[in-house]
Amino acid sequence: MKSLISIFFIAVLFCSNNLNAEPIKKVLIIVSNMIDMGDPEKHDARNNLWEVAPPYHIFVSHGFDVDFVSPNGGEVKFMMDPIGISSYTIKYEAFMDKANKSLTPTQIEPSNYWGVYIGGGYGPLFDVANNKDLHSIITKIYEAGGIVGSSGHGAGAFANIVLSTGEFLVKGRKIAGFPNSTEESKSWAKQGSLLPFLVESRLNKNGAFAQNKQTLNNKHEVVIDKRIVSTMFLPSSALVAKEMIILNNQ
Repeated sequence: MKSLISIFFIAVLFCSNNLNAEPIKKVLIIVSNMIDMGDPEKHDARNNLWEVAPPYHIFVSHGFDVDFVSPNGGEVKFMMDPIGISSYTIKYEAFMDKANKSLTPTQIEPSNYWGVYIGGGYGPLFDVANNKDLHSIITKIYEAGGIVGSSGHGAGAFANIVLSTGEFLVKGRKIAGFPNSTEESKSWAKQGSLLPFLVESRLNKNGAFAQNKQTLNNKHEVVIDKRIVSTMFLPSSALVAKEMIILNNQ
C-alpha cells in the first residue's frame, strides 16, 4: 500500500513539474504564395522544395515543432520533384500537410519561436521581401535573441529588413545568397530581368558582405555571422538548419 501511495505522489509531482515548465519554443518557416512571376510566359516562382523540406526534416527530427507562415496563408506551391530526404519528410513527417496549412502573419506570435528560416525559389523575392508584417515577425524574433536562416534566394527575403535601431538587419554581416553572375546568365528569370531585384546587389546595397561561389570554397559551406546562418548552395540547406540548432543550444 505504501509503495502505491509513493508512486501516486511521484506521478503527481511529475505532472506538476510539467505543468510549470515553459513550452519548448518552435521554429518558423516562411514560404511564398507565388506560382509564377506574372509575365506572359509565366516563369516559375514557386518555393524550392529542396531548400525547404530538408531543413524542416532537421528541425522535426531534433524534436522541434515547426510552423509555416506565408503572406496570404493557406496552400503554397513547390518546384522540384520530391526525392531523397524531401520524399521522406513528405511521407513520414507531414511536411505537405503542414506547409499547405501555412498561417497568416497575423496568426503568428513571434515570442513562440527561437528561429526563423526562409528557403529559396524565386517566390520570396516577390511577396516576402517587402512584406512589412513578415519583416516585423523576423525582426522581433531576431531582436529577442533568435536566429535567422536562409538558403539560395531566401536571403533576399530579409535583405530589406530594418531593425529598431534604424539599421538594416544585414548591415556589416556576411550573408550567402544567389549571385548576380548566375542570375544574369540563366533563362530562369530572363537573365534576372523579371526579378524585383538581384539578391547579391541588394545585400551589398544594404551593407552586407554578400558571399557566393566566388568567396565560398564548396557547396557544403555555410556562413554564420551574428545569429544569421546562410548558404547559397541548395545541397546545404539542411546544414543551415543544423547550424541554427547548434547556435540555439549555446
